[in-house]
Amino acid sequence: DLVSCVGWTTADELYSCSDDHQIMKWNLLTSETVQVVKLPDDIYPIDLHWFPRSIGGKKQSYAESFVLTSSDGKFHLISRSGRLEKSVEAHCGAVLAGRWNYEGTALVTVGEDGQVKIWSKSGMLRSTLAQQGTPVYSVAWGPDSEKVLYTSGKQLIIKPLQPNAKVLQWKAHDGLILKIDWNSVNDLILSAGEDCKYKVWDSYGRILYSSQPHDYPITSVAWTMDGELFAVGSFHTLRLCDKTGWSYALEKPNTGSIFNIAWSIDGTQLAGACGNGHVIFAHVVEQRWEWKNFEITLIKRRTMEVRNVMNDAVDLLEFRDRVIKASLNYGHLVVSTSLQCYVFSTKNWNTPTIFDLKEGTVSLILQAERHFLLTDGGGLYLYSYEGRLISSPKFPGMRTDVLNAQTVSLSNDTLAIKDKADGKVIYIFEASSGKPLGDGRPLTHTTEIVEIALDQKGLTSERKIVFIDKNRDLHITSVKRFGKEQKIVKIGMMVHALAWNDTSNILCGIQDTRFTVWYYPNTVYVDKDLLPKTLYEKDASEFSKNPQIVHFVGNQITIRRADGSLIHLNISPYPAILHEYVSSSKWEDAVRLCRFVKDQTMWACLAAMAVANKDMATAEIAYASIGEIDKVQFINFIKDLPSKESRMAHILLFSGNTQEAETLLLQTGLIYQAIQVNINLYNWDRALELAVKHKTHVDTVLAYRQKFLEDFNKKETNKRFLQYAEGVSI
Repeated sequence: DLVSCVGWTTADELYSCSDDHQIMKWNLLTSETVQVVKLPDDIYPIDLHWFPRSIGGKKQSYAESFVLTSSDGKFHLISRSGRLEKSVEAHCGAVLAGRWNYEGTALVTVGEDGQVKIWSKSGMLRSTLAQQGTPVYSVAWGPDSEKVLYTSGKQLIIKPLQPNAKVLQWKAHDGLILKIDWNSVNDLILSAGEDCKYKVWDSYGRILYSSQPHDYPITSVAWTMDGELFAVGSFHTLRLCDKTGWSYALEKPNTGSIFNIAWSIDGTQLAGACGNGHVIFAHVVEQRWEWKNFEITLIKRRTMEVRNVMNDAVDLLEFRDRVIKASLNYGHLVVSTSLQCYVFSTKNWNTPTIFDLKEGTVSLILQAERHFLLTDGGGLYLYSYEGRLISSPKFPGMRTDVLNAQTVSLSNDTLAIKDKADGKVIYIFEASSGKPLGDGRPLTHTTEIVEIALDQKGLTSERKIVFIDKNRDLHITSVKRFGKEQKIVKIGMMVHALAWNDTSNILCGIQDTRFTVWYYPNTVYVDKDLLPKTLYEKDASEFSKNPQIVHFVGNQITIRRADGSLIHLNISPYPAILHEYVSSSKWEDAVRLCRFVKDQTMWACLAAMAVANKDMATAEIAYASIGEIDKVQFINFIKDLPSKESRMAHILLFSGNTQEAETLLLQTGLIYQAIQVNINLYNWDRALELAVKHKTHVDTVLAYRQKFLEDFNKKETNKRFLQYAEGVSI
């Protein structure tokens, strides 16, 4: 009879339940199939969900028990061996779905009676979350287990567990909604309906993707654990899709409707419960990785093909176990199988470095030039490309299973991680030791952060991090924090995607309808007015809606459109050359390059770079070339100053750091200059305060103030100035 539900215990063992009352166990390694238990004749199973494996930081090697919901209004807690531990009367009519939360502390069930109920781990009723007049066909927990998503006819409803919290409800389909899934890593929602469409939503109920109508209702959808792929099941149809919605593959197996899809824990294979009594197994193959002139394809579960497009050389890489995750960047291919990790250099494919993994299921690989990061259910591990463990950073409340490339960023000396519990916080670690950077305080923003990225080049002391917040504003700030609060500066708005270049600190992003390149983002700390002149912008309408930046290598940017097609963009190579000259202090070459290119953007970048590196002669040439005469004059004034300290202070002043400039002048005993700086900025109170404190030049301050008031025909109203004016003759 038809198979109604399936669920994995390990990466190779599956349980399936059918209307013929049998629970079967499938072992994929030995290809054995065993009947675990025959249920009583009045129990028709509808949904099955295994109890989560990782409880309280300890991870079992397999799941111990599962919940089975059935048509008799009960749910049953059943052990792995098939013993019925408990049956609980739950709903009037069939219990249509049951789901454990991520911690295994609560169970939600929904039924034909329109009720959504929360139960304890042992099966005691905690609360009835919702009641409605129509059956609830599907349910899913929110990523933090604090909200529940369920169906109501054509509507989707997100209801928080806290009473009186705001409920989100929206019309999602034109037909009944049959299945939903909510991923804990990317926070996206899938829905499938009788209108023959499947859709992808964000957690605010905004649509990100809607499929074309199929021939038959969509009966199942399911995310992989890491949120990169999802599967869709329908009548004689199985589809594999990217998280942005477009399809990788379409299969037409002879299965009847696929009522339920379950992904294995490592995300390499799925099982489907079919209407004609079959269980269908499918493996994901042919993933592709590209970097410069190399193209790598997973052709079988344990075999990769490496193609060098320059000379058409082909290498085959064989692995002992099946490949779970891989990453190709910075001249290295890192592959994790179920038990080991292989590191290949692109110069030599024959001798990989191999080391054993602790946990097995790696969920993310991130590479930087000098090292790479592996995350699994147990923690974060930084390895060198020689396979040596460098460090293993930890922070309070760390959940490594929910990290992805948007919420973790790695550079040669720094690792940044967005906190899951508080979305406004970024933890920053020193890569070599795994300890928190600087004074150990994390970076905190005013609103929730969605994506972070560290720049890859330059000195550790100048490492920058950019991030996009919930309002889609792009901010930049420095990673190093010595007690003083570093400014977080906004450099873009409505930014949907971003990427740093791999060889120089150039940032690209898609901003509203424009594709933007920030050739020198550090400009905001040097001369804020100059930033718009250091950008390159082009119209981005050809990329359609929701494009993703795949990578930014050399001067080529690869963008994936919403339909899955790739677009390659080339940007000017000159800014990268300019970065190189400046980092090795070749100022004359830099000026020569700008004169050769004759481009305002280049001159603006050079001006900012020169001021940042305190090379005022070059800055003067560059500012003159973009016609900023006032700044040229000020630079000339700086060059004529008598002492090194006052020159430094005025350079700080030039970049708008008035506080630091004043501190520097006072430290070196240049009291009069500090007072003069405040007078020039019309900071009258501060100027007087300094004069009185150091018992000098009080009359000068009063004289300037008097002249200022005369120029504007105003009378003195400030009490402090009136008080000092009495005792001083000017």
